[in-house]
Amino acid sequence: MFYDRFFIDGTWVSPAGTDIIVPIDPSTEQPLGQVPEAVEADMDAAVTAARRAFDDPRTWSGWEPSERSVVMRRLADEIDARAEEFQQRVSSQNGMPVAVAAQLETGYPSAILRYYADLVSETETRQIRQGMFGGEIEVRKHPIGVVAAIVPWNFPQALTMFKLAPALAAGCTIVIKPSPETVLDAYLLAEAVEAAGVPAGVVNIVPGGREAGSYLVSHPKVDKVAFTGSTAAGKKIGEVCGRLLRPVTLELGGKSAAIVLDDAELDLNEIGEGLFTSTLLNNGQTCFIGTRVLAPKSRYEEVVDAFTAFAGSLKVGSASSPDTQIGPLATARQRDKVQSYIEQGRNAGGRITVGGGRPEHLDVGFFVEPTVFADVDNNAVIAREEIFGPVLSVIPYNDEDQAIQIANDSEFGLGGTIWTSDPARGAALARRVETGTIGVNRYIPDPAAPFGGVKNSGLGRELGPEGLTSYQQTQTIYL
Repeated sequence: MFYDRFFIDGTWVSPAGTDIIVPIDPSTEQPLGQVPEAVEADMDAAVTAARRAFDDPRTWSGWEPSERSVVMRRLADEIDARAEEFQQRVSSQNGMPVAVAAQLETGYPSAILRYYADLVSETETRQIRQGMFGGEIEVRKHPIGVVAAIVPWNFPQALTMFKLAPALAAGCTIVIKPSPETVLDAYLLAEAVEAAGVPAGVVNIVPGGREAGSYLVSHPKVDKVAFTGSTAAGKKIGEVCGRLLRPVTLELGGKSAAIVLDDAELDLNEIGEGLFTSTLLNNGQTCFIGTRVLAPKSRYEEVVDAFTAFAGSLKVGSASSPDTQIGPLATARQRDKVQSYIEQGRNAGGRITVGGGRPEHLDVGFFVEPTVFADVDNNAVIAREEIFGPVLSVIPYNDEDQAIQIANDSEFGLGGTIWTSDPARGAALARRVETGTIGVNRYIPDPAAPFGGVKNSGLGRELGPEGLTSYQQTQTIYL
């Protein structure tokens, strides 16, 4: 798949530079094609197009919400029409098992679009209040303006839609910078945007590296930044936006706890799917998963054995195979990083009960076996830092209070789960965990609920009505 242009201002334009991006299939280590890599002049063109489209009251920002909803639903239809191609392109670029991509990189993004199309049609943008000092107050919600959206490689389409759908619903225009590792699916999205009849300049898609992203974040014509990625990069973006007094949403890293209570059901036939989604989804390359498994000392070996059996039962193989559950890591660099963490855990005294290396039957590809560590202290490096791979640490606790103390003893706070046969008990415990989101016996971000983290896991919220609000600004008129 070869592309030689960018999607800017509703058309396909030649790049200003000559650099290219070559995505690699992590299952085969072979190139998949190439696309141009943006330079500053390309970002200037994209932001200028978005600015012009936003400032024209006859187009997107000036439309009634119901008019925008019609186009958003058309875009959802166009995405669904390309579902199989989306899942194949994503899977071949980042190693996501194609069965996972079929659920989370096709139907899920279009569902988010339809959710916001419905929400904005039902949400008033004007409210009259009675003033305390007499007279009335008109409160209006306006689109915030031009949005710079920087998207990672692990869930490229889902996380694009976390930003694109509420931005479109609010009436904003947007420049999307996909990750260099996942660019081919971004071109498919551009084709869907064009086919749906989204007005020129409303959506611009420009792949680029860190330099192009940094330039976009600080661009003087940008009004808001939405970023998903590492905590280190998020802090740098936050510093820039702070100096510019520019609104920013940051969805960053995680090191969530999966708290197994003493009454938890450990029958993998019953909880296997939920356990997989909340601990090892997308080869462990998921920010919210519970990679710290907290187990009661009274059942510690039983929990270790259950997770060992669970991880060992997962089929590891090419991302393109429909029965693969664990595919390769996205890049050789990521594979090497995960392997270095495994070595650190082993050297620190952690006991590997399953995995720990490369699958014997796979001599090509960026593979790491699903790995479980027992006898891990919460102060160990593998319990403190985000590994972003299929590695779980099982940590013992004495009672519920200590479980909460261990769960909260982290610089992160994005996700988490409680596993129990008593949902009411689990919900009560969940309320004590310092995290932006948490599930009881299940976990999946729902489009209707706010998603985001506390501490080093980010700022602001995506999804839900809160996600729409972050793309709006409020004006008060005293009548």
